[in-house]
Amino acid sequence: MNETNYSRVTEFVLLGLSSSKELQPFLFLIFLLLYLSILLGNFLIILTVTSDSRLHTPMYFLLANLSFIDICVASFATPKMLVDFLAERKTISFEACLVQIFCVHLFAGGEMVLLVSMAYDRYVAICKPLHYTTIMSRRVCIILVIIPWCVGFIHTTSQLAFTVNLPFCGPNQVDSFFCDLPLVTKLACIDTYVVSLLIVADSGFLSMSSFLLLVVSYTVILITVRNRSSASMAKARSTLTAHITVVILFFGPCIFIYVWPFSGYSVDKVLAVFYTIFTPILNPVIYTLRNKEVKGAMSKLRSRYLKPGQVSALIRNVLIMETK
Repeated sequence: MNETNYSRVTEFVLLGLSSSKELQPFLFLIFLLLYLSILLGNFLIILTVTSDSRLHTPMYFLLANLSFIDICVASFATPKMLVDFLAERKTISFEACLVQIFCVHLFAGGEMVLLVSMAYDRYVAICKPLHYTTIMSRRVCIILVIIPWCVGFIHTTSQLAFTVNLPFCGPNQVDSFFCDLPLVTKLACIDTYVVSLLIVADSGFLSMSSFLLLVVSYTVILITVRNRSSASMAKARSTLTAHITVVILFFGPCIFIYVWPFSGYSVDKVLAVFYTIFTPILNPVIYTLRNKEVKGAMSKLRSRYLKPGQVSALIRNVLIMETK
């Protein structure tokens, strides 16, 4: 009898960002433009780094991987959210809900550790510049990218272990635009207080440990930069400002959600939008606006593929084809 009751919920209803039908088309347009901007900006960084030999350095290799993870972070829930803006019934199957939980913790956990890898790269570059090329070898760079994915996978697997066997017999409404683990566990038919604490402890440990490592790393780097006054240190300060800004933007919402998980749902929605939409769109802006090398490489890329003569010729050929 209990088994039958526990197997009743086969789908969840996502309440989304707003229940107002009048707002749905407007929100669809806004988030569609934001999502396209995320894809364009981050793909542009990946293309720029891979196509310009001057950017084939450890720092830009890690930056390209950050852009790839940002695309993943934005893509695990945003397409579904866009579809739901135009749908009457906003449902998601139990299996798809688990996939979303798996993806958000895989990508978010991986990005946390990748930011630590980027901090380590800056630490070696600034604090041990004479040994930089020796320490940051190709093999080390690959390891610094693989480790975040491994940590993210272990983290998300442990999180799913808390959820996959929970009995859900109603209600089935998730007050968000995707299946976030703290919200889903509250819908279980049993007392989930202990499970919620374990989830918070797991996510909180990863968030806080990564954040503390970043604080220590950047504190050492800033002290080193302050004690040196060369022209190269001025460039280092500009790079550090971009890195630290990204760290604050990413870790702020994550730490708030999982260290203070019992806040209001409306606050959780705003923070969820922030780290799934606005952080991935701000990262390319922050890194490109403060980096002359990236801006120069993008200008070179644009002049190579988007020459005025080529663009006008392409438009002319299209018009000729349409008239035939």
